[in-house]
Amino acid sequence: MKYRQLGSSQLQVSEISLGSWLTYGVGVEAEKARSCLEAALNAGINFIDTANIYGRGAAESFLGEALSGRPRDSYLLATKLYFPMTETDRGLSRAQIEKQLDASLQRLRTDYVDLYQCHRYDEETPLEETMEALSEAVRSGKVRYIGFSEWPADRIEAAMELPGVERFVSSQPQYSLLWRKPENDVIPVCAANGISQIVWSPLAQGVLTGKYSPEAPPPQGTRAASDEMGGFMDRLMRPAVLEAVQGLKVVAQEAGLSLAQFSLAWVLREPNVASAIVGASRPEQVEENAAASEAKVDPALFAEAERIVAASLDEQQ
Repeated sequence: MKYRQLGSSQLQVSEISLGSWLTYGVGVEAEKARSCLEAALNAGINFIDTANIYGRGAAESFLGEALSGRPRDSYLLATKLYFPMTETDRGLSRAQIEKQLDASLQRLRTDYVDLYQCHRYDEETPLEETMEALSEAVRSGKVRYIGFSEWPADRIEAAMELPGVERFVSSQPQYSLLWRKPENDVIPVCAANGISQIVWSPLAQGVLTGKYSPEAPPPQGTRAASDEMGGFMDRLMRPAVLEAVQGLKVVAQEAGLSLAQFSLAWVLREPNVASAIVGASRPEQVEENAAASEAKVDPALFAEAERIVAASLDEQQ
C-alpha cells in the first residue's frame, strides 16, 4: 500500500481507503463487515471514512465497537455531518456542529476524529458561523483537520478567504471514469489551496467492476439488485454505459489488472487525489481493491479507456 499526504495536513493516508455508506451497520452483516475491516487494516489501509447519517449512527457505532481494541494511532478516522439526524437536527450551525460531533465521538468510542467533514454546503447557515465552529472543534482537540464533501468551487474559495479560521485540507467528491465533473473547477481550486481529494464512488457503485451486463438483469446479491442499496444507480445502469464498461474490460486486461483495479488506478493517476474510498461486502473485494495502489499502467491505456467512455456518453445524448 502506498500513502499520500492529505492536502496541507500532516496526515499520510492510504491510496485506497474504506468507506461505510450503505454497508456497515446497515446493509452488511456484522461478521462480514468485521472481516472487511480486518482485511483492510491487514492490507495497509489506514483511512476509514464514515458519517453520522449512515444508518443514522449505525455505521459509526459499528466502527466504534469493531475498532475499540486497536491502538487509536494505528488508523485515521473520518466522519461527517449535515444531513438530518432528526426532524430538527440538521445542517452546519454552531449548535449542530457541537452536538453532532459529540454524538459521533461517543458512537465511535474515541476522544477525537482525524478528519471532520461538512457532508454538503449549508445554504441556511452563514459560512462564517460554520467555519468558526469547525475551528473551535479543532482547537478543542476533538478534531485534527477539517474537510467537506460536494461543495461548489465558489464556496470553497469563500471559506479559504475567511480570516482567523482553520483551513480545509480535504474535499470528498464523487469521481470516477464515469463521473469526471470535479475536474472542471473543484480539483483546480483545491490544488491551488492545499486541499486533496478523497473520492467516493470511484467504482461507480460497483458498475466499474464489470459485474453488470447490458443484456441481463443485475445478479442477485449485488447492489443494483437491492431495493435498499440500489436506489442511486439509475444513471449508471443505462445500456450504453454498461456496454462501454464491457469495452473497458479489454483495456484492463491489457494492463494486467481487473477492471476494478484499473478503474481505481485511473482515479489515482490524478495528483490531487490522496485516496479513493471503496465499499466492500466481502474481504476479497477489499484485498483486490487494495492492490490497485501498486498498479503501474501505461497512460495510453488510460487514454483509451477515456475514449471508450466518452463515446458511450455521446451516444446517450
